[in-house]
Amino acid sequence: MKQKLIQLVMDYAPGDLACSEVVSSLSSEIFSVDQIYNINVTSVNSFDTISTGFITSQLAHNTISPENTIVYSNCAPRKDLAIARVNNEGEGLLYGKLKNGNVVFVVNSGYSLSFVKESIEELYSLKVSPAGSQFRSRDNFPKVIGDYLKGVNVFEQELSVDVIPDYPKSCIGYIDSFGNLKTTIRDGDDIVSQIKAGQRLSITINDVTMLATASTGSFNVQEGDISFSPGSSGGDRKFWEIFQRGASAWRTYKKPRAGSTIMINF
Repeated sequence: MKQKLIQLVMDYAPGDLACSEVVSSLSSEIFSVDQIYNINVTSVNSFDTISTGFITSQLAHNTISPENTIVYSNCAPRKDLAIARVNNEGEGLLYGKLKNGNVVFVVNSGYSLSFVKESIEELYSLKVSPAGSQFRSRDNFPKVIGDYLKGVNVFEQELSVDVIPDYPKSCIGYIDSFGNLKTTIRDGDDIVSQIKAGQRLSITINDVTMLATASTGSFNVQEGDISFSPGSSGGDRKFWEIFQRGASAWRTYKKPRAGSTIMINF
């Protein structure tokens, strides 16, 4: 039997009790499905919907993933309302089917769906309570995914992709473990079309300004230098990265957060 893949994206740290409980709950729900699913976990910082959206898109669009990969992304900062919550209510869970056939189950929070917006063919709210538990990613959401895989109708209402905000431009989309800054600037954007390979640029983030070299690849600079070049994410329209060879661009820029604005001057 061919094995399939569930990519689980959460703002719980790997090895944290919460992460383990969500994996246990999801595994329990899919155990009786007539298909073997492997679960892989990717973590983001607490309440970071920009990184959640960036990762969701990269994993859902990944051409080397098994056919019909499912991405379940849960980052629910409960910031859609500023008032006190009743019965732990929070943002609801949405279903999206992408043009490549992959499926995403994503909490409708911030920018969590923004990076797959243009690829969504079908978008639905789901028959799952947004309240009743502080820990909905363990207690509420895995069941609806299990039911979907068992052929149960879990759809509540078809939605327009217009309910999804566009992702912010010219900011940090994701910070990897090497301190490389993956930006939301991508091939085809106006600012990129003005840049020539080898050109020196001034890049400001977090009130820190550094000189960088525009290049065709991250390693096309000397040790210690900063490059601004197409990265490994984004498929046919690469997202550009700020990379410091032999060092951490994240530390050099005083540890900015995802979503921090990037200013580029020629």
